[in-house]
Amino acid sequence: MPETTAERLERVGLIPVLRAKNTRQALMVVDAMIAGGVTVVEVTMTCPDPCGVLRALKSQYGSKVLLGSGTVTRPKDAEATIEAGAEFVVSPSLHPEVIAATRAARKLSIPGALTPTEVVTAEAAGADYIKIFPCSAVGGAPYLKALLAPFPHLKLIPTGGVTVQTAGSFLEAGARALGVGSDLVNLTAVDAGRPEVITTAAKAYLEVIARFRGE
Repeated sequence: MPETTAERLERVGLIPVLRAKNTRQALMVVDAMIAGGVTVVEVTMTCPDPCGVLRALKSQYGSKVLLGSGTVTRPKDAEATIEAGAEFVVSPSLHPEVIAATRAARKLSIPGALTPTEVVTAEAAGADYIKIFPCSAVGGAPYLKALLAPFPHLKLIPTGGVTVQTAGSFLEAGARALGVGSDLVNLTAVDAGRPEVITTAAKAYLEVIARFRGE
């Protein structure tokens, strides 16, 4: 049977957050990540034309790359980005109406939450995974582990301050995947004509994940 979106997301173990300035930059970043073995990307609503970027990525890579949308706080944005190719929808905060719109479209819902109350509220609203943001600002891996102590069944994805140096500790704490930003999605490197910086970082993250899994 083909992989589900959830299975693929956990297999790769990373959700790189892409805040590209334009489609050309987005394509260069994703090319560099693919070269490093990473085939998941979250295109944020803070991009000038997020739906245009998603369509371009879908056209270029098809099913080779698992696409998601990020910084989604309104149902209409969830619906628009899903139509443009997003298979999962991520929010920085908790919006039950976005969760409902995402699930209605049969896509994966990843709302943001931070406190125990927000986490259980997100679960009750139908979240498939819960993004713990900004995780590093409130203690990092120890905080994630503390959250999972009373809720060990929850599927948590720490985001905010995750680096290749801290990735292992988050995985050991129970993270199902890692939301990563500029430590991997290095727009400055691409603009400087050095996409290999992203490729090297992608490989480094995947090596950490493989070591944790004993692969």
